[in-house]
Amino acid sequence: MQNTSKGKLYSIVEQVTSNTTSWVGLPPGETTDISSGQTFVSPAAGELDSIEVFASLVIRSGNVNMTVHEFDAENKTWGASLVSSTVGFSQADNEKWVSFPLQGLKLQQGKSYGFLLESPACFIGVGEAVGTYGQPLPGNGQEWKFTSGNNKGTAYSYFSLAFKVDLKAA
Repeated sequence: MQNTSKGKLYSIVEQVTSNTTSWVGLPPGETTDISSGQTFVSPAAGELDSIEVFASLVIRSGNVNMTVHEFDAENKTWGASLVSSTVGFSQADNEKWVSFPLQGLKLQQGKSYGFLLESPACFIGVGEAVGTYGQPLPGNGQEWKFTSGNNKGTAYSYFSLAFKVDLKAA
């Protein structure tokens, strides 16, 4: 976490390792959409500004929608969408951090949240880190996969998307 002066942005949660790829969108030749999500616990209270993801590879350009939800970690359930943002991806975004502006949501310290990436129009690879039992990933969240046939999703404790959650300094 970075210290900043009032009004500036700082990252409260981040996982910046990318040693594999998680897919979002409609794979070529397939009929089932893939959505990826990531949960996290907010270590501080403040106004959410944006969430960044690492675009490792854009196969087919198009818009990607991100929604942010409250997450019930005990029951592993996603709440209703609290805020959303849509950003266009193109091949120019390969190997770059892409920011989704998400103003208007106040995160509460110690509360669990999740963000979900989905797009039926494009196909992108998002940076992802893989951990192991002996070397778990830093942080306290899980990566989630959803498909058009599995709207409850599947959680993966040893995987994490590459992401940064940015707050405005109070």
